[in-house]
Amino acid sequence: MTERLARAHTAVASRFLNGSLICLLLFCMACAPPRSSRVTIGAKNFTEQVVLGELLAQEIEAVTGKGVERRFYLAGSYICQQALVSGRIDGYVEYTGTALTAILKQPLPPVGQRDEARVFETVRRLYAQRYHVRVEPGLGFENTFAMVVRGDEAQRFGLKTISDAVPHANTMRLGVGYEFEERPDGLRGLEAAYGLKFGDEPRTMDLGLLYRALSSAQVDMVAGNSTDGPIRALRLVALEDDKHYFPPYEAVPLIREDSLQRHPGIQTAMDRLAGKLTENEVRGMNDAVDGQHRDVADVVREFRRSKGL
Repeated sequence: MTERLARAHTAVASRFLNGSLICLLLFCMACAPPRSSRVTIGAKNFTEQVVLGELLAQEIEAVTGKGVERRFYLAGSYICQQALVSGRIDGYVEYTGTALTAILKQPLPPVGQRDEARVFETVRRLYAQRYHVRVEPGLGFENTFAMVVRGDEAQRFGLKTISDAVPHANTMRLGVGYEFEERPDGLRGLEAAYGLKFGDEPRTMDLGLLYRALSSAQVDMVAGNSTDGPIRALRLVALEDDKHYFPPYEAVPLIREDSLQRHPGIQTAMDRLAGKLTENEVRGMNDAVDGQHRDVADVVREFRRSKGL
């Protein structure tokens, strides 16, 4: 009798537990945020990304006549990727070299095979296969990593290339963003390729603080981006990557395939933006926002007018 009662109690408890789990699952599904009926564009947490995110958003609005939600200042590539895959955003602008190594976890191609077309095709194929995301044609410019020094230091030591900096590296303080220190196409690979040996561990900081630290001599070299506005505004020098260590970093919009089906106007907007930007134009918009403190929406709107968009 006692054994039969125990089995009965176990069965009741099991049914109660299963029922509770089902109720909990239904509750969570009911509470999960639905996919927005509006297009949502994301961007990472630095000026150029916000400029490019605003450019995509304005062009989609112009084509569709509908408002676009902005989710800018997402922490970095990994956060943007998760937001894209989960459907929290419909698209954002990524750089092909970053997509290849940091997101897709592909090894760096041999130096002779790091051409733009080869990297783009690999990235396009893998995003389609793994994530059902379309890699759109490039916006027209590349934003590669750049090792940047102060202009007076470059002149004093005759620094034009990264190789020129090797004999001085042990006395230089390096500043880098958080991603650059860990990425496969980042600091450790660069040090190995050039034989760079810095005297101290690099100072890691938010990307927005790098140039402030460099100009105030808190560091002597930073890992920036070739299109950063402060390079021109502060008369800094971006050292040439004379060993061609960095892969191509072509700026390309990434858009979910199901978003393109639900909002066909996105594709029209992406086609209109393809090849429209030069490196100098992007650097100018970055400087207008960073150096001149202009509103990013006004800067982008002015650029689009200049292109007849």
